[in-house]
Amino acid sequence: MCFKHETRRVLNTCSSVLPSSPLALLITVGILTLRYPLPNVALKGEATQSSTLSVATASKAIDGRRNSFYSNGFCSHTAEDETNPWWRVDLQRSFTITAVKVTNRGDCCAERLDGAEIRIGNSLENNGNNNPRCASISHIKVGKTYTYRCDGGSMEGRFVNVFLPGQKKTLTLCEVEVYAAPAGRALSDWI
Repeated sequence: MCFKHETRRVLNTCSSVLPSSPLALLITVGILTLRYPLPNVALKGEATQSSTLSVATASKAIDGRRNSFYSNGFCSHTAEDETNPWWRVDLQRSFTITAVKVTNRGDCCAERLDGAEIRIGNSLENNGNNNPRCASISHIKVGKTYTYRCDGGSMEGRFVNVFLPGQKKTLTLCEVEVYAAPAGRALSDWI
């Protein structure tokens, strides 16, 4: 027997009686489904990066389009062969961040993003690259989007950086999405 409880969240529960022993066993399973996902707060942020190649400004990575072809003008791009390139979005206030989605370039060079780090925090020390690490990007396939859930889905910060340590590096991001609720509010109140 199953029940569905709807409010701002949907809770599905199913119960079953197992009569295999003298004592009947009642099992109830509940699955919480978020009815209204958290918003992509990066869309209202301000982006900047360590350098810019041509017209591939930092804001291209928060335009809401996952178009992964640099040649179509939808991706951010730092200068080529830079030391420690970085990209940052200022969310304008602190948020409790549950997930960061990154879309890699789709027309070439997917390996350029390998080894990048997602950093989240409230400090601008070293351009925000010293904030706590949410995740390391080992590899995102050409043109694909990957979701990173930071620290069990609850890191707090105003700044989200993608930092690529090393020499002769180039950072291209076709979309960065940051799903979050305002800091200081319970996530259950927001969803």
